[in-house]
Amino acid sequence: MKVVRYAPDLHRSSWDGFVSAARNGVFLFQRDYMDYHADRFEDCSLLFLDGQDRLRAVLPANRQGEILHSHAGLTYGGLVLAQDSGQGEVLALFDSLLEHLPALGVGELRYKCLPSIYHASPSEDERYALFRHDAERYRCDPSSCLAPAGFVLSSRRRRGLGKATRAALDVRESADWQGFWQVLRSNLASRHDAAPVHSETEIEQLALRFPQSIRLFGCYAGDQLLAGCVIYDSGRVAHAQYIASTANGRDCGALDLLFSTLIQSTFFQRRWFDFGISSEDQGRLLNEGLIDFKESFGAHTIVHEFFCLRRG
Repeated sequence: MKVVRYAPDLHRSSWDGFVSAARNGVFLFQRDYMDYHADRFEDCSLLFLDGQDRLRAVLPANRQGEILHSHAGLTYGGLVLAQDSGQGEVLALFDSLLEHLPALGVGELRYKCLPSIYHASPSEDERYALFRHDAERYRCDPSSCLAPAGFVLSSRRRRGLGKATRAALDVRESADWQGFWQVLRSNLASRHDAAPVHSETEIEQLALRFPQSIRLFGCYAGDQLLAGCVIYDSGRVAHAQYIASTANGRDCGALDLLFSTLIQSTFFQRRWFDFGISSEDQGRLLNEGLIDFKESFGAHTIVHEFFCLRRG
């Protein structure tokens, strides 16, 4: 198996075409998404070709010192596989990847797995390869998801929904990224001493590049935004990338109406609705209030796993 470092002028078209046809490709692995933060990460993405120079896998990756990350700037990562690749071939891919690390000037691989709900067809071949290479799992985050087809509101959420209905709130898609970002920044600063990963400019640019996949929805009282959610729609999964609410919105059930609408109507045809992770400190600290909110919609845990492999 030949390992080739990604070069935009040579590989961009074949990379994007391969990701689109892969059994575990998502739009975050397209170059128009990955390259938005190219100034913050040293891209070290890899392509894997067989003896007939057929592209069999790609690895979104960046280099940081002597560590290869898959990819530190993306929510998910890991090898993106051809539809007809088998377990034996994936073992060979890992062998080739590890053998190639010294040529990249790195001695350690930090590998994050794509959760199985995002797979178009079963694609956990990498988990077995990681086991075979004695990879160390160093991080594990709980993410809360549910199947819209089986969605049933809890009594607590029904009470919130009743408040929102009596207040005559309505849910609609929005292009007011700056207005939502003001609410989001305030929420993250006051509740978590944090800031959004994306700036307003970055998320607007990404939404323009992927208008069907990155969408903003708000719950309003007239023209006043009370709560909002940025959805990353990968086709099988609608993922809540950012969630925020004003104090007034929390008082009148704005998020209850917002998520009820998104799950039961807007994204009802999706296989899964993913609320995202509820942990800090590399997964060792559980935000119990946050995960309780998500579970009150009927969501339950899947995990995001991170592994480390070292040469020698």
